[in-house]
Amino acid sequence: MKAQWFNRVDQIGEANWQAAIGETRYPFAQYAFHQALEQSNSIGDGTGWYPEYLLVSDDDDQPLAIAPTYLKTHSQGEFVFDWAWADAYQRYGMEYYPKRVWAVPFSPVTGIRLFSHLDPNGDNADFANMYPALAKLMTDANQERHFSSWHLLFTKPEHADLFRHDKTLLQRISCQFHWFNRDYRDMDDYFSHFSSRKRKAARKERNKVVQQGVTLTRTLGSELTSAEIDFFYLCYQSTYAKRGQQGYLTREFFGLLADTMGEQILLVQAYREGEAIAASWCFFDNHSLYGRYWGCMEEVDCLHFEACYYQGIEFCLEKGLQHFDPGTQGEHKIARGFEPVFSHSVHYIAHQGFRDAIGNFCEEEAQAVREYHQDTHALLPFKQAPR
Repeated sequence: MKAQWFNRVDQIGEANWQAAIGETRYPFAQYAFHQALEQSNSIGDGTGWYPEYLLVSDDDDQPLAIAPTYLKTHSQGEFVFDWAWADAYQRYGMEYYPKRVWAVPFSPVTGIRLFSHLDPNGDNADFANMYPALAKLMTDANQERHFSSWHLLFTKPEHADLFRHDKTLLQRISCQFHWFNRDYRDMDDYFSHFSSRKRKAARKERNKVVQQGVTLTRTLGSELTSAEIDFFYLCYQSTYAKRGQQGYLTREFFGLLADTMGEQILLVQAYREGEAIAASWCFFDNHSLYGRYWGCMEEVDCLHFEACYYQGIEFCLEKGLQHFDPGTQGEHKIARGFEPVFSHSVHYIAHQGFRDAIGNFCEEEAQAVREYHQDTHALLPFKQAPR
């Protein structure tokens, strides 16, 4: 087995990339996704995200797998927050950056982080042993360049478990809220599993949007016009502008994806009196919908719930998708039927003293997260616990 580092996707080439990942439909494994990040200047020079893709091949140079890693000069766009760790390094006169993240940029989506045709769904236990082998390689590469750390973000729980016995690696958990298709026939059937009070509240939310004169559409990326992408991008940037920030992704990124991955993109758009007022951008594959980016140009009561959650659930039911990951954080998702799940990350901290201190923090944090996870179950709207 061989492993090589590459700084650009075109150094690997689309043919080799696709040969490595095979038939997987996972949106964030696709060559087109990573190429769009680069071509649109959403990552690369000046962004603090510098790609170093790890290509694994057999002894005959046949591609086996790809691990997406990035050298980072800040901690933005990761959603596993380590700002306090960086601050502690600085107080002690040490450099935390650059660091390496093994992740999908700007996407707090749990999933495979080793893209391979040998294990397209990430459920092959034998293949999964490649994760620790590559982790050792990343540790060695970090030590050669004196990097402070590497971080495997939003990995699948069974892959995080592969590192449990390695005392040089730290485990961290957080809580997200995901929707699961329990063989619901349609929205009426779905709401029938809510308690009477919660069912009435959910239907009232949806009706309130209609009563305010708002209509919604669902459009595949391949069918979007340039004007619709322009409007979505305005919405996307408005979400960040409200916090005094600027969105990480460029307009070109979304345009490229609509052209190259349009059959895996869903755009929900909201209109009032014929004028677009809000939009929500999602990805999907054969199993899951991934809610990613949202914004509005006009505040409408309950529109966020409709555009980002109910429309997505309805799409899943229509397409037979089994799972909806709407993004990180957000207790408001619980009342709409999104269940608490753990997300997992694995961290290598080179400095022994900081590793011990951060390890203690992760243990204390994990206890609080587990308690929170348990408490949120009581807030779910279902008549009985999900099957």
